[in-house]
Amino acid sequence: MDLKKRLENVKDRISKAALKCSRNPEDINLVAVSKTIPADRVREAIEAGVTILGESYVQEARNKFNVLGTYPVSWHFIGHLQSNKAKYAVRLFDLIHSVDTIKLARELNNQANKINKIQDILIQVNISKEPSKSGSDIQNAANLIKDIVLFENLSVKGLMAIPPFFNNPEKSRPYFIALRNLRDQSQTAFPGVVLNELSMGMTGDFEVAIEEGATFVRIGTAIFGERR
Repeated sequence: MDLKKRLENVKDRISKAALKCSRNPEDINLVAVSKTIPADRVREAIEAGVTILGESYVQEARNKFNVLGTYPVSWHFIGHLQSNKAKYAVRLFDLIHSVDTIKLARELNNQANKINKIQDILIQVNISKEPSKSGSDIQNAANLIKDIVLFENLSVKGLMAIPPFFNNPEKSRPYFIALRNLRDQSQTAFPGVVLNELSMGMTGDFEVAIEEGATFVRIGTAIFGERR
């Protein structure tokens, strides 16, 4: 199956999953995970209809942006971001999905201020409490939001999480429910902050994530094929 057909298939599955739970398919944003994918292949995806690219490495994204920056796509950062890369991140990315410490938030705010930008971010939560995964712990997420909303050059849009990998996507459901519940609790606690977004769900489980409220699904393999 070529890339265009893969993409059409993913979009069709997103639409069906949304309609199954009485959601508007247009409310779910497809982030094509283009990390490690060569620029020519990413260009092919853009020309096939991809509108959001998800990158995990700042230098790799910078190199691709130099080649593809004229295309009308939105660039999202979905990997672990180090504070010393913040100045590049705020110049490249429309949305940073993976803010998980006050230190990183402070540096992003400082760098965004230098270029007069309001940087949209999501708070990454380690919803599975796995030591190997980045993200704020669940108990600290509310405190992180409370502190970050004071930064004038950051705008918190919602939450992001990566559940454990399961062969059965149903096993991911409790983690998606937990993230949605945390978002809802945070929205109640901070009524002045609009936390509309939930970035959750990947190739193996995005349909379940949509059923539980995902607004961004991060999909790479189903579009680009297995990475080598």
